[in-house]
Amino acid sequence: MKKDNLHIKVSLTNNPYEIVIGKNSLEYIGDELSRIGFRKGLKVLVVSNKEVSDHYGNCVIKSLIKSNFNPKLLILKAGEEQKKQSSIDLIHDAAYEARLERGSLMIALGGGVIGDMTGFAAATWLRGIHIVQIPTTLLAMVDASIGGKTGINHAKGKNLIGAFHQPKLVLIDPKTLVTLPKREFKAGMAEIIKYGVISDLNLFELLEKQNNISNISSIEEKLLIKIIERSARSKVEIVIKDEKESGVRAFLNYGHTFGHVIENLCGYGKWLHGEAVAMGMIAVGQLAVQRGLWKRIEAERQKQLIEKAGLPSKWPGLELEDVLSSLQGDKKVKNGKVSFVMPLKIGAVKIFNNISDQEINECLQKLS
Repeated sequence: MKKDNLHIKVSLTNNPYEIVIGKNSLEYIGDELSRIGFRKGLKVLVVSNKEVSDHYGNCVIKSLIKSNFNPKLLILKAGEEQKKQSSIDLIHDAAYEARLERGSLMIALGGGVIGDMTGFAAATWLRGIHIVQIPTTLLAMVDASIGGKTGINHAKGKNLIGAFHQPKLVLIDPKTLVTLPKREFKAGMAEIIKYGVISDLNLFELLEKQNNISNISSIEEKLLIKIIERSARSKVEIVIKDEKESGVRAFLNYGHTFGHVIENLCGYGKWLHGEAVAMGMIAVGQLAVQRGLWKRIEAERQKQLIEKAGLPSKWPGLELEDVLSSLQGDKKVKNGKVSFVMPLKIGAVKIFNNISDQEINECLQKLS
């Protein structure tokens, strides 16, 4: 274990764990597992994709073997379009071949797609085995790996199939971002901007002060770690208050309602998740301005920050009827009404579920 690692406690009543952030911490995953109580000889299934595994798979496997664990590596295809039942079948088949037991462990080594799928496979294998998240994308580091949401997409909607299954550990090594494609890095910035809007004005203003937030090479290492830490803490604070999304955790869906529509209608993989969320934030910001909930100047600040991150700010050409139909298929619909998380000011949001089709139409026309 590296002494200079940052440790963030996720103090849930039933499933507490830690988020560990540290440069080169990937090399010490075996030590970290031993530190939190996993026994020697434990069977471990590491799930990754080729792009990530080529860079980091060998490092993880070596560390596990060095700490006397018994690892197997499974390589899946990359991409949001792989987030489906057939991929879960592949993980379950590998779990069977590796003879994983109820005390065994799966490790998700990759971005949000790998994390969501491996988490769901772990939640459903033998009615639930341990999962450790090692996120290698910015988006997964600050969002997908934290909080225990796991799942896959349905043909009719995103993340409609899933389970809450908290990890035993989240290990974040910022060094993995060096090999992250530029587009993926930008997509991760969308979720960081989201935390600024929903709960952290200081984080939002910190991002505004930077000359360039669209490229990792333009961000100092200490600042990058600070941004990751602040974002992770923002999510942890909300998850601790509301583990199963019965209240304030829904704030984390800011930008996601419209974002999921874009992903669904444009086709998974055409827009990255973070890109769709960024556009969704602009859309719901416009909706809030129409309602008089949010000042136009703050909506413009949000748009400018999103554009500074190199993220899309123009609504794709989608038919209103298709948008309304997709919204009705969203998992956050209650009694036929779609819930929208809307900004009241930078740093504060509120949930509304009385939005009319006419308001949505007006909003999208202004964005087109």
